[in-house]
Amino acid sequence: MKRLPLWIAILFFCGQLFGQNNYSPETLEKIKAVENNLTGNIIVNDAKPGTIAGQMAKYKVNGMSIAVIHDFKIEWAKGYGWADVEEKKPMTTATLFEPGSISKTLNAIGILKLAQEKKVDLYTDINTYLTSWKFPYDSLSKGKTINLAQLLAHQAGLTVHGFPGHDINGPVPTVFEVLDGKKPSFTPAVRSAFEPDLKFQYSGGGTTISQVLLTDVTGQAYDVWMYENVLKPIGMVNSTYAQPPAKDQWHLCASAYNSDGTPIERKFHVYPEQAAAGLWMTPTDLCHYILDMQLAYQGKPSKVLSPDMVDLHLKPYRNGPTAMGTFIEDHDGAIYFGHGAGNDGFCGQFFGSLEDGNGIAIFLNSDNGRLLGEVINSVAKVYNWKNFYREPRRVKSMAVPDETLKSYEGIYLFDNTWAAIGKKDNDFHFFTNGTHAKMYFSSPVQFVNEEFQAVKTMIKDEKGNVTGYTRMVNDKEYPPAKKIANLDTLQLENHILGEIGWYYFGNKQYKESLAAFRRGTELYPEDLNTLINLAHLHLFNNDYASAIAIYKAHLNDEVKPGYSWVQLLKDDYMYFKNSQNEVKMFDKVFKELKIEKP
Repeated sequence: MKRLPLWIAILFFCGQLFGQNNYSPETLEKIKAVENNLTGNIIVNDAKPGTIAGQMAKYKVNGMSIAVIHDFKIEWAKGYGWADVEEKKPMTTATLFEPGSISKTLNAIGILKLAQEKKVDLYTDINTYLTSWKFPYDSLSKGKTINLAQLLAHQAGLTVHGFPGHDINGPVPTVFEVLDGKKPSFTPAVRSAFEPDLKFQYSGGGTTISQVLLTDVTGQAYDVWMYENVLKPIGMVNSTYAQPPAKDQWHLCASAYNSDGTPIERKFHVYPEQAAAGLWMTPTDLCHYILDMQLAYQGKPSKVLSPDMVDLHLKPYRNGPTAMGTFIEDHDGAIYFGHGAGNDGFCGQFFGSLEDGNGIAIFLNSDNGRLLGEVINSVAKVYNWKNFYREPRRVKSMAVPDETLKSYEGIYLFDNTWAAIGKKDNDFHFFTNGTHAKMYFSSPVQFVNEEFQAVKTMIKDEKGNVTGYTRMVNDKEYPPAKKIANLDTLQLENHILGEIGWYYFGNKQYKESLAAFRRGTELYPEDLNTLINLAHLHLFNNDYASAIAIYKAHLNDEVKPGYSWVQLLKDDYMYFKNSQNEVKMFDKVFKELKIEKP
């Protein structure tokens, strides 16, 4: 029998020790079944299911906490691993997490409560209620006003998907600086991208507007009002929107870790965007909210919302993917509400069934969320969630010659996004959505990945040249991905070209990275971020003359209000340095520009 390394065994011991122990033998058996039957989207060469301890080690997850709902009650809760590795602070069911966007779900409860009390109308222009800040409408909204219903359902047509955290020692922007994209905010201004109710577009920026509106209407600090009117009544008595939490709670807070297991500096980050990302909570606390909604859907009184407001929270808005504050999933007629989350060094997910009283809340103190789906799927199988469990595909994997794999290298476009097949650290991989995924070939032209559900089959023309790949998910065929022959002729959105450029940069393919940023500047010549990236890549390609010409040409420019070209250059230099890239060539740049090197 293969033995686990000592530190993994300690992680598993902590999970055993710090879970609740007063469970029935039947529940303990179910816990054991959940812990020992983890699989991803595929099972390769009849591999045995993984364990929680083993998968935590595989994904470099230091700590996990979980609470499971069955038959409309919390059946068990348990902590695994470390809340803080250095301090040897174990994970317990009382450990607080800052997982991110689940904050939006409870924020929606607060806004719906204001509507229930007739203090706001969900379908009235938000500027009717905003007093400390006003939304600046422009031509992109096409004369249409934005309302709270649209903000909660992500149908307001607004920018700014999410927010990076800030060092607890500052500087930390005010919420108004965040909304207007002013330094020290890291994100651009929250503004219209298109008219409201045109389509779904996730916007943490829109949620942040609702935060300001709530404080304007109530006259109270956001975290105080939310605790007294939402969290405490619904049973989330250990949770808080305070940013940062009060110091007497810090001993309860999990420390945050990057996807490689290394710690976030100073334990965790601060989010002035409290409604969008700032809720500290435990899985057990969150389950009290899930249960309140599940029971209210069954006709019992909610502790916070009236039946009509519960319906708005649990039924899709305009047939979109969300209700007001939740994502709604239809699993062949079985309806589940839920929300995912991810902050710097944290991630999480919750689900609740509408009909049969099942649910889960699970948090990790890691950026790597792959374990979430595996544990949730295991719980769904053990507790027989209706139409939820996904049986993994069984794959017999074979070796494919490097020469064949090399012919697959390149960029592929599909569904307004992109993917790549390439080589990094001497291994070929499939890359999309920020994830490098190992390829498992069932034939020389067909492969799958653990991380993604699609079965991909390479397409070749009559000359044998690779032109793309087909995509099949659960026997349903999707439009094929097309291989890019030449970046120089493509009309791509700037952010896609930027992502491609940074992908090549991460692989140290500096020539290809330069081509992507060059195409970006051709299509979007006014974008200063793309211009400075082009300059950087000239530098990494040993073309100092081209790089310094760009640096000099924009030396006095502002990238955005309050954020200068010089500051961007300094910030990028620190990024390259902290990411272990060669930065000695920047010495000459700072000297010639007469700028102090950070």
